[in-house]
Amino acid sequence: MIQEVVGQLPPESTQQAVGYPSLFLLVALGALVPVVPTGALVSSAAVVAFHQTDPFALLVVFGVASSAAFLGDICLYWLGQRGVRSRNGSKWLQAISDRAAPERLAQAQQKLDEHGSVVLVLSRLVPAGRIPVMLACLLGRMPVRRFARGDVPACLAWAATYQLIGILGGSLFPEPWQGVVAAVGLTLLISGAPAVWRRARARFSR
Repeated sequence: MIQEVVGQLPPESTQQAVGYPSLFLLVALGALVPVVPTGALVSSAAVVAFHQTDPFALLVVFGVASSAAFLGDICLYWLGQRGVRSRNGSKWLQAISDRAAPERLAQAQQKLDEHGSVVLVLSRLVPAGRIPVMLACLLGRMPVRRFARGDVPACLAWAATYQLIGILGGSLFPEPWQGVVAAVGLTLLISGAPAVWRRARARFSR
């Protein structure tokens, strides 16, 4: 059944024409609102690109994913910065604050004071680390330009990491759909493991 579906897929040119803009929009949206598993998207796109004949497909996926992540981060930071400057705040700043646990925010502020914008790179690679660091930058009144300079390598490293996960999944399985399933499962496991660990540690510490 799955093989029949795969056999009926559109040609590569059509997949790319639809897939690349969709990937860009979904990753950018996922940077703004946490409803899209962007890491899994990038890994899945890398699996599909790995099995394509176009030698530049993986490079395009990397460029699309990193640029979309950067655009989403900058837009969210700019919206949050407007809330910091406003006396009444804003719904975007409130949304960012609600997604950052107080203890994670305190850790992010400490690391930001010690290491500066280098922390932005690590925040993109650590699950659930991006928002607390971004909020710490907002509360520290970091200018957008300085945030952008630190966010560029962060988005590049993030896209490369999840693309490597996709390439690994694509190389282990002969069919693209098998690699996609493996890559999505691995990225969801990586993303969810820290939250499960924190809950388990909190439960046993009581």
